Amino acid sequence: MRLDHIAYRSKDRYKTAEFFKKAFRYKVGTEFQIKFDDGSGADCLALVPPETRHPDTESWTYKKLLPSHLAGPADPLYMVDCEFHAPPEIFVSDGSEGSIVGDWVAERDNVGGIHHIAYQVEDVEATMREWKEKGYAEFYSEKPISCKNPDLTQVFTKPSELTGVIYEFISREGEGFCRDSIKKLMESTKETD
Repeated sequence: MRLDHIAYRSKDRYKTAEFFKKAFRYKVGTEFQIKFDDGSGADCLALVPPETRHPDTESWTYKKLLPSHLAGPADPLYMVDCEFHAPPEIFVSDGSEGSIVGDWVAERDNVGGIHHIAYQVEDVEATMREWKEKGYAEFYSEKPISCKNPDLTQVFTKPSELTGVIYEFISREGEGFCRDSIKKLMESTKETD
């Protein structure tokens, strides 16, 4: 499990993004808008860290067989097993008055803040089931939300009684966010967020 992204809701996504760009050298990866059925919307920026994963690594754990002359003297073959540090992406959204995001920010005196912290897991549904069984969290939806392009599955917990944080479990192939999934996730929190 690794930290995938941190999602902020703010009064001005561009000012917030500028802070991350200047202070932490993040770059804007993509920008898009979400329209809700009630006519409101959310404007979103996905920021990527300055570090990137090498294209030869398919996952964040890397195993490589080294030739015996590079291995220890007793080992004819030596397997290198290491994990890569991967800084999280940053997701920033804002919205007008009456929107899910705009109202969330307004309830916090227009300051905004961290809405949720997302952890990448191998199996979202299994992690969700485990957390329910252990009493760690309740969820906004009965089952995970999926999107095929990119291949993405995710779900939100309700705010934790211990930390006050909403956790997201996410499993995705490649990079990027899916507008439809984000819309469904935001809508799942509308009544009780």
